[in-house]
Amino acid sequence: MSKKNRIIQVKDIDISITTENEDDFICLTDLAKAKDGESRAADIIKNWIRSRTTLEYLGTWEQIYNPDFKVVEFDHFKMQAGLPTFVLSPGQWVEKTNAIGIIVKSGRYGGTYAHKDIAFEFCSAISPVFKIYLIKEFQRLKKEEDNKYNLEWNVSRILSKVNYSIHTDAIKENLIPPTISSKDQAIIYASEADMLNKALFGKTAGQWRNENPEKEGNIRDFATLEQLVVLSNLESLNAMLIHNEIPQWQRLLQLNIVAIQQLKVLINSVPFKKLKEGK
Repeated sequence: MSKKNRIIQVKDIDISITTENEDDFICLTDLAKAKDGESRAADIIKNWIRSRTTLEYLGTWEQIYNPDFKVVEFDHFKMQAGLPTFVLSPGQWVEKTNAIGIIVKSGRYGGTYAHKDIAFEFCSAISPVFKIYLIKEFQRLKKEEDNKYNLEWNVSRILSKVNYSIHTDAIKENLIPPTISSKDQAIIYASEADMLNKALFGKTAGQWRNENPEKEGNIRDFATLEQLVVLSNLESLNAMLIHNEIPQWQRLLQLNIVAIQQLKVLINSVPFKKLKEGK
């Protein structure tokens, strides 16, 4: 899954970065423009990728990280490297070897992108000095993204925990008889938590675990910021409905309607989008 492109400025040059399958890819086309202008960018990349040194680096990287890499095709290219007639484009490299370290994109943010490891190696070849500034700005971007994510996550989780206390108190006061065992209390709490999960996510925690056996944590750990905000609101609303002695099945229907309405509002909310973007 890819994320929206981000732009960093390196010595007044805009460099695009995208994320594919949780890995950052840096635009080689933008890096090449920084060296020789837009008209020569494609040639710079082709000249770089056709050299034996580059091919050996790319092939080694792919063999480490890509189990589907076609080694036979790679060896064929390596044998031709250095010949005056040998020509290779990024697109041909990807198509013939099934490489994953380089991506050729079209459209608004089109160009040749490479995994950050490969992009830094490319930058070493065209401008070692520029590479130092690139790494510095890339590290700044990652630190900024990590800080923003942690802030959003912590605020949302704190808000959720506060309303969770309100929610559990309402369950304790209104749904649990005084003499019930602690085991039965846990069943009631779990039932109410799963009722909220059904209202917001459309499934219980157990159903989510069965669908995602490879993931650690629970369904709420993978919630979006919008979902966490709505979950917090649902917990407060459910507490009020419990106090009013509304049956669980009726509460589920009402909370589901509220969840859908609030998610639509938050997803389309300009102020909320700006909050997420840190603006």
